[in-house]
Amino acid sequence: MMERTTLRPSPTALINPRCDPMFKAIFTQNTAESNFALKDFLSAILDREIRELALQPNEPPVDSLSEMQMSFDVSVVFDDGERADIELQGRNHDYDYAARAEIQAARILNIAAGKGGNWNAPKCYQISVLNFEYDKDDKSPLSWYTMRSKSSKALAGRLNVIFFDLVKIRKLRNTDADRLTKLEKWGMFFAYADDARHQDYIAQIARSEEGIMAADFIVKTMSADEANWWRQNSYWIAERDRNAERENAIKRGLAEGREKGLAEGRKRGLAEGRAEGEQRGAHSNAVETACRMLALNKNSLEEIASCTGLSLDEVKTLSPSTEA
Repeated sequence: MMERTTLRPSPTALINPRCDPMFKAIFTQNTAESNFALKDFLSAILDREIRELALQPNEPPVDSLSEMQMSFDVSVVFDDGERADIELQGRNHDYDYAARAEIQAARILNIAAGKGGNWNAPKCYQISVLNFEYDKDDKSPLSWYTMRSKSSKALAGRLNVIFFDLVKIRKLRNTDADRLTKLEKWGMFFAYADDARHQDYIAQIARSEEGIMAADFIVKTMSADEANWWRQNSYWIAERDRNAERENAIKRGLAEGREKGLAEGRKRGLAEGRAEGEQRGAHSNAVETACRMLALNKNSLEEIASCTGLSLDEVKTLSPSTEA
């Protein structure tokens, strides 16, 4: 059972917005602040005005038992029919995150397309806030991927995958708040909202952006509720256990692989040793037979070689009458 000492570490401590359940809670509460913060963040990501939006179920339905079930962190539909999924990815796990993002984007587009019509489906966006560096060669904190030809000609533009990299955002932490773009300010908020060393900086950013101010208010309000600290701590413990299990699985796999390799090596060695022993035994028998036939002096050297399988030169070396 979790010890109470693992709850809020100090009266002024704030929850971590990079913790998956806390990230979801910032944007999905039935409050004006949460709705405003969500619209403002999406406006900064998509670089467009977001007038109205509605939260959607986090687990889209599947059409068959063989179809992959998935869940979204924050799923929304805009007033123009366009849809977006916002994900928080705190760690770079050992799976292909780009493939996951494409599959999620395709699922959103499939839902938006509906039935009938002339394939004029609304645009869909899979937006991932990454607490790790996805592409070190890309210097921009925002990477926007669409389907294009080899000559870079865009297709219909309906499917969009967007990565917002907090690692690159952190490189701007010494930049004055008034010199940051709205998107960079949102990145700073997610990167440092819970860091006591940067509270003055975050407060300055929040005062300059109403959407971030709303998110900051939500974080502070949630931090005052002990239940949210239980949720956050439980999430980290579960994440730690999952990581430990993955590491143990890797270690078990390596140990089993080594043991299997050793077993196969021993088996192969025994087989090779047995084959070599049999070969040497057969040769020894052939030499013994050739010697007996030579002693009887009834067969030619060629006949002895043919009968025993030895080479003629080897039979000659066994014959006492053969000159050196």
